[in-house]
Amino acid sequence: MTDKQTSSPAITWDFGTAYEMFISLHVLHEPDYFGIRPSWAAGVRSRIPASERKLLEEVYPITGVPLKWLHSLPAPKDAVSALWALKQIPAAERMIKLQRLEEASIGGNPEELEKHKRIKEILLRIASQGTWKTEDVEFIFKSFGKKHGGLKKDALERAFEWWSKPEELGEGFLSAMQSYYQAFFEEEEKRVGPILKAGLERAQTLASTMQINDLFFELSQGIQLSDEFRAPKFVIAPAFWTTPLIFFERIEKDTMLLFFGARPADMSVVPGETVPDALVRSLKALADPTRLKILYYLSNESLTPSEIARKLQLRPPTVTHHLSELRLASLVELSLNEDEKRYAVRKQALESIFGNLQTFLQNNSSKE
Repeated sequence: MTDKQTSSPAITWDFGTAYEMFISLHVLHEPDYFGIRPSWAAGVRSRIPASERKLLEEVYPITGVPLKWLHSLPAPKDAVSALWALKQIPAAERMIKLQRLEEASIGGNPEELEKHKRIKEILLRIASQGTWKTEDVEFIFKSFGKKHGGLKKDALERAFEWWSKPEELGEGFLSAMQSYYQAFFEEEEKRVGPILKAGLERAQTLASTMQINDLFFELSQGIQLSDEFRAPKFVIAPAFWTTPLIFFERIEKDTMLLFFGARPADMSVVPGETVPDALVRSLKALADPTRLKILYYLSNESLTPSEIARKLQLRPPTVTHHLSELRLASLVELSLNEDEKRYAVRKQALESIFGNLQTFLQNNSSKE
């Protein structure tokens, strides 16, 4: 190992409910991926006026969460200050600044860097010339298709139509985000703010007693720190809506911005819901015979999805689906080495499920 790999990275901490406003909207557009009920997510989105909701849904495939822009904002990084900062950007430049397309690509795999550079060039050209080409759709579809399984070419075409009208898109996006804040996130911010603060304090306490590998594993709820995530500097912040998954982006050549799931195991992402998401996910995962077989094999050794598929005589995509469900339930740990994923049982999580169930039953019995 090199000194760069063995030396402990510098850690700074970040906090802001503005992150959560954009992250929550991201989750509401991909509820299946994050284990959220699609019908409930659609219900929340329906609170946004129809024309603005349509705009958000149509541009979502190429916008996502503007983590670098949000990180650049000054404190307090709450929703109102983020909306104010967004309003200060001229409408025609708003989406370009939000995505920071004017900046050079930084860090990471050379192949990925070249891909991101090409995507930025395409988006800047479309905004400048007001038109797009069929090969633009083909390239971005090929680049994003695997990450967004439900992404369709016609959806990209609609997004490009908006992107070709930068001033209209900039005005519409700001208005849509303001509507989302008023319709949902204004109240949600009050609920998640204290949870995020508590999660940040817990992470800082852990960091005072743990090495970075152990800290990363604990905060990510089961991911081994691999070369994909390594950096000389980490900026770490709590997130509520993506729990138990992590959200990350390289914001400088030497700096990784990492969001860890801070939602407690006894709390649901759905406001007012008394049954915790984590408990439901765990019990659903354990109720499936194929997933129980996977856990059985993983309790003896770490395996790749292909190795599991051979043992179960199943197609690799089927095994990948089951592993995603187990990961959402925090029941497996994951390590990535040279693009190879290896899974193992997360024994600590298995041991805590029954304690969580008992606590839930006792707490609800005492309220009768």
